[in-house]
Amino acid sequence: MPTTPQRPRLRGRLAAGAAVLATVAGVALTATAPPAGADSGRPHRPSRTVDVQLLSFNDFHGNLEPPQGSSGTVQQRQADGSEKTVPAGGVEYLAQSLRTARKGHPYSVTAAAGDVIGASPLLSGLFHDEPTIEAMNRLGLDVTSVGNHEFDEGRAELTRMQRGGCHPKDGCYERGRTFKGAAFPYLAANVTDDKTGKPILKPYTVWQRNGVRIGFIGVTLKGTPDIVNADGVKGLTFHDEVATIDKYAKVLDRQGVKAIVALIHEGGMPASTSYNDDCDSPGPGAGISGPIVNIAKRVSPKVDALVTGHTHQSYTCTVPDPAGHPRTVTSAASYGRLYTDTTLTYDRRTHDIVRTAVHGPHAVNHVVDRTQPKAPDLTSLIARWDKLAAPIANKPVGYVSADINGRGAGTPEEPLGDLIADAQQEATAAPDKGGAQLALMNPGGIRSDLAYKASGKEGDGVVTYAEAFTVQPFTNMVHVVDLTGAHLLAALQQQVSGPNEASPKILQVSKGLSYTLDMTKAGAARVVTDTVRLNGAPVDPAKTYRVAMNEFLAGGGDGFPALKQGTNKHVGPSDLDALTTYLTAHSTPSTPLSPPKADRITVVK
Repeated sequence: MPTTPQRPRLRGRLAAGAAVLATVAGVALTATAPPAGADSGRPHRPSRTVDVQLLSFNDFHGNLEPPQGSSGTVQQRQADGSEKTVPAGGVEYLAQSLRTARKGHPYSVTAAAGDVIGASPLLSGLFHDEPTIEAMNRLGLDVTSVGNHEFDEGRAELTRMQRGGCHPKDGCYERGRTFKGAAFPYLAANVTDDKTGKPILKPYTVWQRNGVRIGFIGVTLKGTPDIVNADGVKGLTFHDEVATIDKYAKVLDRQGVKAIVALIHEGGMPASTSYNDDCDSPGPGAGISGPIVNIAKRVSPKVDALVTGHTHQSYTCTVPDPAGHPRTVTSAASYGRLYTDTTLTYDRRTHDIVRTAVHGPHAVNHVVDRTQPKAPDLTSLIARWDKLAAPIANKPVGYVSADINGRGAGTPEEPLGDLIADAQQEATAAPDKGGAQLALMNPGGIRSDLAYKASGKEGDGVVTYAEAFTVQPFTNMVHVVDLTGAHLLAALQQQVSGPNEASPKILQVSKGLSYTLDMTKAGAARVVTDTVRLNGAPVDPAKTYRVAMNEFLAGGGDGFPALKQGTNKHVGPSDLDALTTYLTAHSTPSTPLSPPKADRITVVK
């Protein structure tokens, strides 16, 4: 396999714990070259401050190849106020972007805020995300927090991602090659083992170079157990983000590490969809809302910058800390489409980042542009794994007449969501297969669009197994359960109330189910219950219905406890098998499948 020089493994540059800190504490500061025109006869003292470049991204989700459809674009605000759609992403371009950005910056560190893996397209997901970890090693990732999707396959698999070794069931994928694991630490400060009470992975680490030391604390959102399968987090406790960060900020401070960055897999919603919009207009943090705002306002002033994720949004905001000092809060969208470049001015005398009312960290999001050259070593990595995946990945499973949008729909009801719900209902409709009368699909489980345009490996309109896998990568089993009409109505109300009120999670519904969603109202009242009908008949609270859904929803995931009340469970096929079977049954090259009309939910705004 062709290789290029790689950055040294992390253990030579990152250290955690008092013993390592004691070692580096005595390292002498390295003198910098005198400026042009300086008197070379005088002894030169190193500058009191040095700029440290912090490059960051989040929610990569194993997108080694450029993402399809809207998942592979960003919105760029133009000088006249209009927006331009720009193609972006792909690890070959991300690696090249980061390498270019590092040039001329002797102090540069690269960090991520979780969900580097999980919910990945087939090229990575088929191999349990080993290809993505290898790619992150090559592009020089220094440190990342865990995200909720790092727990998709459970704690043991996450540990394997860190330490290496072949998969316990599938083994090694190439003869003579053993997976080496991540050359960077995964940080999980707020995830503890119920038996020991200790973090399951390192809670923090310290990057150091020439006497400059920056501590990184990594946490995922406290609500992780609510959005992953229960088996993935069994025996683990997820603690409050702010309390955990403050705890380890004190630990680092006592060890003499004053410059601290928090990597938080929790995020917010910007007011604008443009990645380059001014989040601080008309004032600091005015253009962002959501959970991260409350976290940012409360985290200890000892922390100098927050790198965030989870919401797949792009923003570079300034939210004052509890002491009133400016502090950056950043997120680089998702799928490797953007990266953030933050300048941290490090004071050698105080060992801290300079943050005053008029001087704070500066952060800018940059597009991972596909017009630049590709990083050749990442191209070879993709080619190697692509060859292994090809027999499965390139198999046609269906045909579409146009784009069928899921994540890119931008509407509560997604055409692809309707298609997936229909597929699950049809797969389990027969009495001996569950007898499903309707199906529900969570929007977070729809990871992409089905694009009509050729990807370079297929013809226009062809849907390959790899594309279907990208849409439904979790391989959740479809469950069919008995639910009363009252439970069904409660589930619809839970889309827009309780934990989902601020950021609604609108369930995608199979054909035959219809209702009105009045977004001018608040909470559960948004669901107009007397409009909820199945095949034209009002849903009867006292009647029992057979409802199909993936096992995650059936367990009450995504804030739907009403769905956990199901009884008389029947386990059907996987969601991916249901989708591919439906596509094959309902389309041919001459009669491709058209996008559903997405007219089952009437939305009043």
